[in-house]
Amino acid sequence: MITGNFKTSYAADESLWNNWAKRTGFVLSVVFLFTLPLFADNYVLLLAGQIAIYVIAVTGVNVLVGYTGLMSLGHGAFFAVGAYTTVVLHQYVENLFPLITLLISTLIAAGFGFLFGLPSLRVKGLYLAVATLSANFIILFFIRQDWLAAWTGGRQGIETPNAMFFGQEMLSNTQKYYFIIPVCLVMVLFAQNLFRTRFGRALIGIRDNDHSAEILGISLFAYKLKSFAISAAYCGAAGSLWAYFFPAILPEDFSLNLSITLVVCLIAGGMGRTLGPVFGTLLILMIPEMLKIVSGWITGGDGRALIHFSSIRDIVFGLMIILFLIFEPMGLVSIWDRFWRVVARWPFSK
Repeated sequence: MITGNFKTSYAADESLWNNWAKRTGFVLSVVFLFTLPLFADNYVLLLAGQIAIYVIAVTGVNVLVGYTGLMSLGHGAFFAVGAYTTVVLHQYVENLFPLITLLISTLIAAGFGFLFGLPSLRVKGLYLAVATLSANFIILFFIRQDWLAAWTGGRQGIETPNAMFFGQEMLSNTQKYYFIIPVCLVMVLFAQNLFRTRFGRALIGIRDNDHSAEILGISLFAYKLKSFAISAAYCGAAGSLWAYFFPAILPEDFSLNLSITLVVCLIAGGMGRTLGPVFGTLLILMIPEMLKIVSGWITGGDGRALIHFSSIRDIVFGLMIILFLIFEPMGLVSIWDRFWRVVARWPFSK
């Protein structure tokens, strides 16, 4: 039994971090994020921006899968809704303020989440996963249509707008990075606080036992649909940032592979925990980069050898994920918890 974490006031009980080490770690992480462009090159900033966008999307998946216990394989579609909504809005209002675009894209994605969340009232588990799979096919089907190509670009994709802040156009990766990181931090902290509220605890109750939750007066109809809407809103926000971050978007960017990647990031990091999406995204997106470096070192940069080595790299990547899930099924966040338990009990910990 761990002892020593005593709360003597409501302020201490409501604190996000229950010890000085976690508070210090958070402050240092924020300082690192905001000083990264000072010593990182464009490629590192490109990768960091992509990771931050994925963290937002995986946090949204965590709201639905990790905290509410509802499975979904359609969040790549909500990602696409946010991205294409941003493009369409800028076609009508050229210099629209990015935060307004972000808000509208988020709300529209939430509406789609509400719509495709309706099957959750009747089915759950794998059946719900198959039902939500339809979101990917339906939305991408319409995006590819020629009669919508004026807005979506059809199969050829479409160029994305540059964000404009008070007349200043964001062109460099550094400027885009400083736009994405604050949004990511705010949305992750919002999710952290959401599950300390009555609404968040109701979602956890539905996850643990929906029948008992309903007996206690929790409306499954309302809370499940709200969970779908919030989860889709996060993915919509990520899609909007994606449209600002990259010069063009294609329908293939939001295929089923994206939905599966988001779920894999959550499983690897740890479901039902705020830091799970952060750790999982870092792991899943950094492993291919590390394998790319190793393969380049082994082959000596030979292009022909790299082509043959790429398939081996994919096998190694998949094998690492399988082994990770076998030996650490609770995700990276469980390793993080064990570390802090040792710190809390030091010098009596083994």
